Amino acid sequence: MTTRFYDRLSNDLTQLLESGVNCDVSIEVGEEDISLVNIYKVHSIILQSRSPYFKKKFDEITFNENHVKVLKLLNISVKEFNIIIKYIYSGKISLEKLENSVIFDLLIASNELELDELVEHLQSHLVNDNASWLRLKFAQIYKTSYQVKNFKIIRDFCNNIITKYPNTIFESENFHSLPEDALVSILKQDDLQLEETKNPNLPTDLDKWTIDNFLSLKKTLKGCLPHIRYFSFSNGDVVEKIYPYQQLLEHQLFPDITIKFISPTKPISSIVLPPRKILKTTLPTRITPIPLSSNIITNEHALEISSWIDRKEIPYIENNPYEFKLLVRGSRDGFDVNTIYNICDKVSKTIIILKVEGTGEILGGYNPLEWENNNDRWKKTKDSFIFSLKTANMKNSILSRVNNSKYAIYNYPSKLDLSFSDTLCLIGNMKTEKGCYYYKSTMYLRKIRSNEFESWLSKKSLFSVEEYEVFKISLRK
Repeated sequence: MTTRFYDRLSNDLTQLLESGVNCDVSIEVGEEDISLVNIYKVHSIILQSRSPYFKKKFDEITFNENHVKVLKLLNISVKEFNIIIKYIYSGKISLEKLENSVIFDLLIASNELELDELVEHLQSHLVNDNASWLRLKFAQIYKTSYQVKNFKIIRDFCNNIITKYPNTIFESENFHSLPEDALVSILKQDDLQLEETKNPNLPTDLDKWTIDNFLSLKKTLKGCLPHIRYFSFSNGDVVEKIYPYQQLLEHQLFPDITIKFISPTKPISSIVLPPRKILKTTLPTRITPIPLSSNIITNEHALEISSWIDRKEIPYIENNPYEFKLLVRGSRDGFDVNTIYNICDKVSKTIIILKVEGTGEILGGYNPLEWENNNDRWKKTKDSFIFSLKTANMKNSILSRVNNSKYAIYNYPSKLDLSFSDTLCLIGNMKTEKGCYYYKSTMYLRKIRSNEFESWLSKKSLFSVEEYEVFKISLRK
């Protein structure tokens, strides 16, 4: 039995990197602006043993007068290289707090540095854990996957989507910039859910076409033409879609198509590709959402709020991971702040939604902690946030995360005050007293109300509430 002490080895090598002892390579990383460049002191023997890229580079570079080799990597960001160099020394990487766009940039950088193990891991992470983001950026991701040959996992993921939903790419504005080998790969799929004549892009007026025009188009499409299922066309489509362009085809192909229609059993020399395996059932595109019991917000709003809870860079566009359970509604339960304290006592992870009287604004806040009906105190959390949501009069939603976690939540039932620090404050009877207010402070990072609602004498803007709702947020089962 072999005993492995990988953790100790990883920690020792990490300490070696941090110590800078016996380094013989200096790597300059970042943009060409010298103020944005970081210099890393590293060990050539470790880097070249982990990466063919570094082995080749170090063989090409000679030592300077200080017996140090200098390498510049100005097309990789400092943030990306920080992660990569720690991985090279320790064999460890954590992706939990990284935005998806950063992970994808990290994937491109890792591929450039020929870190095959890391390239495979990052692809699997994106495909298995962040498929919705890949779909959102589909055209860009698909194009990149064919420009970078090592992105097979992502390329297969994209091909699977295109096979089932070909219009994802064929009706994309980026279709004309698609690499030829990517288009050929799509056309090769036997189960591509697309009829051969679905998206004809050839011109219909041929009166002014010359032989050179046909030859030029044939050269452009030479990689794609062999993968079209010519023998699956109907009689009418052969006349309308193939006959006018037969000069594009190989010499014997059109006569063989004609023979097959006249005498299907007669042998021909052209290759007959099998028909596409068109599925008979409709492919599901999303999970049926749980109905949202709200008179104020939409499912789109709920998806956006869920994305903020999970700190997602790209909002969820379907399959909300959370259920919004309605606990309190003003028009049903009353508008006094003590109503919220009574019903939500000892309840954590709540969203409060406010519809402001007279303006149509939708404001709100998320509290990951419990509300307490018998306890007056400040509550500390780094995960609370306040917001204003997109409406007919509001072009985009605004998210404002807590800036001073020590004073994130003001839980004071004795004062009939329920607030997100001193910034978004609910006081007394929210409908009749007009005592609620938004205060532009530094406790939360961004401003969520327009200047037109602020008093010219102060940063405080008072309002009353037309309707409000409180939801308990929990993971879907």
